[in-house]
Parts: sequence; structure tokens; C-alpha cells
Amino acid sequence: MDGVTIAFSVLAALASFVIAAVVIGREARRLDSVAPRAVYDLDQAIEFVADRLPAETQARLTFDELRVLLKLHMRWIHDKGLQPADVIDRPQDITDVIVLGEETLTAYLLGKAEESRIEVLDDVDVVHVVRAHLAYFEMIGAVGPSASSNDL
Repeated sequence: MDGVTIAFSVLAALASFVIAAVVIGREARRLDSVAPRAVYDLDQAIEFVADRLPAETQARLTFDELRVLLKLHMRWIHDKGLQPADVIDRPQDITDVIVLGEETLTAYLLGKAEESRIEVLDDVDVVHVVRAHLAYFEMIGAVGPSASSNDL
């Protein structure tokens, strides 16, 4: 091999490295700004929540009623702007602090449950459903950090 071939080989290897580093750096920055994908599966959520409900609540609540409550919860989340329509590769653009309290959600679900003719429901049952559903969100990675006292 002569000197020109060696110089050309070194230059080609260096150029390949620079191109790869730039592309990988750009993709890493893009992926860092994109919200993580959390896949919500209603059937999985129903099973997860039902397994975590106390026996008394399980005795009063059917799977169909639980399905209605979880759908109502998701509708409430969407109304609060936390369930956007297009979530694939969406930048993390939520700038306002949004605090979701169990009390507000529980009151909402109690009212909607009454409208949906779920009459055998006790207030404490809704509290258990809300807590178990929030645990499901945490399990799939769909919730952010807990609010500190400064955020309240």
C-alpha cells in the first residue's frame, strides 16, 4: 500500500465516524424530547384494577361496571388535556403544572356512575378503583412524578 491509499483509508474512516456521531447525537436529542410511549390496554387495565380491589368492592362491582368507570376516568383525563389525540413521537410540551387529586376524580366518577346507572357502588369502592387505576398508570409508565408541596 502506498501513502495515498493509507491516507485515503484513514480519511474515509474518520469521515464515517464523524457522520455516525452526528446522526446518533441528533437522534438521541430527538428521542430525549419525545414523550415516552405508554400503551394503555383497557382489558389489561380492567384485570389489573380488579385484582387489586378489596373483596367487598369486588363483590359489589361487575367487570362491565368497572369497564365503564375506567372509560369515564380516561374521558376525564382527556378533558383535562392529559390524553392527547396524537401521541406518537409527540414532544413533551406540557409546560403547566397539572395536579390531579384523587378527591376530584372520585367525585367526578361518583356523579358519572350515578348517570350510568351503576347504583350498587359505594363511595369507598370508587376510591379503591381510582387508586388501583392510578397504580396501573404508574405500572405502564404513563404518569409523571408526584407533586411536591411546592406544586400545591
